[in-house]
Amino acid sequence: MSTDELQVRRRPGVVEVVFNRPERRNAFTSRMYADMRALCDELREDPAVRVLVLRGAGGRAFAAGNEISDFVDRDAVSYEAGIRELLVTLFGLPQVTVAAVEGACVGGGLAVATHCDLRICTPDARFGYPIARTLGNALSASIVYRCATVFGESLTREMLLTSRLTTADRAYAVGAVMAVVDDLDPELDTVVSGLLSASGVTIRATKAQLTARAATLEAEPESDDALLAEVYGGPDFAEGVRAFLAREKPAFQP
Repeated sequence: MSTDELQVRRRPGVVEVVFNRPERRNAFTSRMYADMRALCDELREDPAVRVLVLRGAGGRAFAAGNEISDFVDRDAVSYEAGIRELLVTLFGLPQVTVAAVEGACVGGGLAVATHCDLRICTPDARFGYPIARTLGNALSASIVYRCATVFGESLTREMLLTSRLTTADRAYAVGAVMAVVDDLDPELDTVVSGLLSASGVTIRATKAQLTARAATLEAEPESDDALLAEVYGGPDFAEGVRAFLAREKPAFQP
């Protein structure tokens, strides 16, 4: 399962995934999404694995969104739907999932982190969806709802409407992260050790209950696909992609 971009490390009871594109701040490619989906499908049937840890390489980012060049020759709405399917699969895993965040955790990176059970970060971590000033696209409703569940509605509105990034301390204050630590590894070791010694029956039952609750509270409206098609087929998204690839500031419509 390991590739150059998605490194998978295994030890008894634990799988650790490292997003390995530090030169691009670990921005997700379509291949990385496909490999993560395949790994999640495998883990769903593997009761020997109790914990899944996700983290980024290089120390500067967990993941800074998606690789924008992937959008150029793809149907963006279908691409978004594929990401949504991965996130649903990740969120529904029987394993406890932990996002270990250093640096930027934005866009697709934040979507992945909010679909994990637990989040730990370093003081330099920053969280957000600055898409209103970068790409001019929109998120699937379920991704927005999950963010609102984790960070609270007010902070989610701030992140999306003002394009401001949220600090580690503020994320901790609202309960979005369980710890802010200078060194992730000792804290991860403590958390993982505790999870491995906990009752698997209790963990699986609790996760099933919380997943069912989220499915009810965070269900997408039927109109969401049509809304996304309008946004991704519109002029702002085209301008956002053009400007991003040209390393220019986008000139969005009023």
